[in-house]
Amino acid sequence: MTPCFVRRVATTSRPARCPAAIPHLAPRQPLVHLRRRVASQLANRGRVPHDGGAAEGLAPEAPVGAAGIPPAVPVEWVAEVWIDPEWYAVQEAEEPMPSPGLPAVVPLAVRSALIGRVSTSKNITPDIDCTQDSGVSRRHAQLTTDGTRWFVEDLGSANGTFVGPASGPLPNDPIESGPKRELADDDRIYVGAWTRIVVRRATPEEIEAATA
Repeated sequence: MTPCFVRRVATTSRPARCPAAIPHLAPRQPLVHLRRRVASQLANRGRVPHDGGAAEGLAPEAPVGAAGIPPAVPVEWVAEVWIDPEWYAVQEAEEPMPSPGLPAVVPLAVRSALIGRVSTSKNITPDIDCTQDSGVSRRHAQLTTDGTRWFVEDLGSANGTFVGPASGPLPNDPIESGPKRELADDDRIYVGAWTRIVVRRATPEEIEAATA
């Protein structure tokens, strides 16, 4: 069961952050894991990596629109998953926050990516795995793209999905469950007790690492 917690309202703007807290200036994880993440993400859907054609010895991709299988896309976008002390400070969660560090970089190789926590019994394997944060629901939210824009949709989570700009105060109110919310370039997604998710374009190095 996902624990619910009381949230203190954030009423002031955040202070200027150090470079390590600003996504485009922060150091990132080694890129060696990106190809593995792509393969795992697509394997969960019965697909193969998008490289212009099926690799030798691999089955071709399932047809676009096949039941339950979102279409694969070239890796042009990634999601950074951060541990955010500022977000944790207003949640009043009982669970201790892990030590902040480098963000997990998740390549977005499908048009629809689930944010949530792993559940073997319910056969849930989220694309953006927030299992460490018990304030995140098993099926918490969904990211979708039309090829140029990204949208987030809350899936009826216990603690809500919040969206706010990096340059403004932390969001106080969750987005409505059901309708999709378009993400602006400066938007950040907040879920659970300490998780912040940033959707951004992949760097050339990340694209190379994800498809090598």
